[in-house]
Amino acid sequence: MQRRRFALAGAVLAAAAAWSGAAHATAGMSDQVLTVVTWGGSYEESQRAAYFRKFTELKGVPIEVVRYDGGVKALREHLKENDPPHWDVIDMLMADARSACDAGLLEPFDPSILAPAPDGTPAREDFDDGAIMDCAIAQTVFSTVIAYDDRAFPGAKPQTVADFFDLEAFPGRRALRKAPVGLFEWALRAYGVPRRQIYNLLSTERGFDLALRKLDQIRPRLAWWESGAEPVRMLKEGRVAMATAYNGRVFHAQAVDNAPISVIWDSQLLDYTTWAIPKGTPQKDLAERFIRFATRTANLGDQANRISYGPARESARRRIGRHVETGVPMRPHMPTAPRHLEKAIRQDHAWYAQTEDLRWRRFEAWLDRPEDTIGRQNSPGMSTAEGKPPMDQ
Repeated sequence: MQRRRFALAGAVLAAAAAWSGAAHATAGMSDQVLTVVTWGGSYEESQRAAYFRKFTELKGVPIEVVRYDGGVKALREHLKENDPPHWDVIDMLMADARSACDAGLLEPFDPSILAPAPDGTPAREDFDDGAIMDCAIAQTVFSTVIAYDDRAFPGAKPQTVADFFDLEAFPGRRALRKAPVGLFEWALRAYGVPRRQIYNLLSTERGFDLALRKLDQIRPRLAWWESGAEPVRMLKEGRVAMATAYNGRVFHAQAVDNAPISVIWDSQLLDYTTWAIPKGTPQKDLAERFIRFATRTANLGDQANRISYGPARESARRRIGRHVETGVPMRPHMPTAPRHLEKAIRQDHAWYAQTEDLRWRRFEAWLDRPEDTIGRQNSPGMSTAEGKPPMDQ
């Protein structure tokens, strides 16, 4: 079966190419171009302002941007089709970077390239525990949250992940990312499974079965998204009442666009973005210079005042202040704010790396199952009224 994974959204964007051309003029004699693969949208805008343009201005090297929607498949296909690769640096989720590293798709990461904090604290002590990986370095902390259209619920507002699955109390279409990321965890949380037990349960067939049965309950009202801009657009346009979305995209819609969208922080799925270097790039030295620059305290702090993603190093977190355009205080909107963090699901990156094929098999089999078989396959032991899975006695 051909997997429905995210494909590369396009080649080098026209806007990125135009910017690169302007950068060439600014850079003068430089004949080097650094190709950076990232996610687009308000996130990419924050990267451009915080360190892409600065890198070009200070180092004399233009940056071309390739936009993608994440995953390992796009990197694997690029390396298969291009020898040597055209990509020099790629922005990956932590679990994807770990999987790509295990598959030999990334260069080993040298932590000695990282800059110390301004007070001299070594990078190893300044970055979060686990941020320095075999083939990547974590840069920002973000989360996937549940957001809703305020206009869809003029009375009582949804407050928990269980409300996302409650079509009776909170009617309307739902939107989920079309990938086995987060949806299994939210389904189990909707039953009331404790956060600390989620990945143990999902390491069994029974855990997957329970999660898919909960997803069955909303499947007739589901819409799917693939690029990070889609769920916020669906909410703005009133096409769905609730959607999972990247918290930074939702913040941008709220703070900059003044969209009538609210966030449910309950069971936010906490994750990291990382910088990694594709295997075999002929510009590895240049890629390492870029990563050192992009992960400096000042640049990560600057980015955190443009989008609500927390820096992965302590010295940069001290620089979080107000949004550069709107003046909105940023700390309350960070996924790492204490009142949000206590409700978070911390993504188990080892579990994700180990179950990549299994997750996709189960997810795709569920997608391929005719909807008219859903009711017949739900367990008679499931108590949807109580919202809990049948437990072994």
